[in-house]
Amino acid sequence: MKINNYGTSGINPYKQQMNKLNQHKNINKQNDKVEISSTAKELQQVSSVEKERQKKVEQLKLQVENGQYKVDPQKIAKGISKFYFEK
Repeated sequence: MKINNYGTSGINPYKQQMNKLNQHKNINKQNDKVEISSTAKELQQVSSVEKERQKKVEQLKLQVENGQYKVDPQKIAKGISKFYFEK
C-alpha cells in the first residue's frame, strides 16, 4: 500500500498558496495619510473678531442679568426695515 502526502503538508494544500498571497498583499498595502494645509490650520484658530464678539456677548449677558440692558426700539425698527426692504 502506497501513502501519498505523508505528514501535515497534505492536509491543506492551498494553505501555503493563501499564505503567500496574504504576505504579498501586506507588502503592497499602503497606509492612508491625512495632511492639513496651513490655510486650514489658520481657519481652525480663533480669530480676533470671534474674541471680540465673545467679549461683547459676555458683557451683554451681564447687563441682562443685572437688569441694566436697555433696548432702543428705533434701532430695532431700522434694522428690521433694512433687512426686509433694502436688498
